[in-house]
Amino acid sequence: MLLAFSILLSGVAIYYSLNIVSVRLQTEDVRLTKQEIWVNSSGAVGAVMIQNLGGKDLLIDKIEVRGVEQAWTTVWFFRVAEGTSVSDAFNVTHYDNLTGSPTIDGRQYTQGSSDLPLSSGRDMILYIKGPDNVQVQDIGTTISISLFTMNAQYITECNVKSAT
Repeated sequence: MLLAFSILLSGVAIYYSLNIVSVRLQTEDVRLTKQEIWVNSSGAVGAVMIQNLGGKDLLIDKIEVRGVEQAWTTVWFFRVAEGTSVSDAFNVTHYDNLTGSPTIDGRQYTQGSSDLPLSSGRDMILYIKGPDNVQVQDIGTTISISLFTMNAQYITECNVKSAT
């Protein structure tokens, strides 16, 4: 009887610990795609699509381009409607076009003001106006775009392209 109770108790403990570990491992699964950075004499613009593939909602805390944090006032975002996919590539977007609530490729963007939540299973497109450390001389250079959440950092890279 004592042996059966010990086995049952250890089985419950193992089940509980596996459940905790598996829940914590499934918190975030983010994919950064369609990354672009364009630059001309007016300035640079970056773009990236964020896909939340995990089972949990996430909060985007910070965005960096080439290791430099971007102010939320330089970020414009569009939440892709549920059940909709974005299959087309992003068109070249010029620095001067990112003011107010711009419409890019038929989508109306909102200027950021603070951390951005993204629901599980949803996508978001970000445009970043004027990353300070990207200049015309960087055309052809590989540059990183980093996204930070409470639990992780996600990094992607792309080559700087001419916006002219």
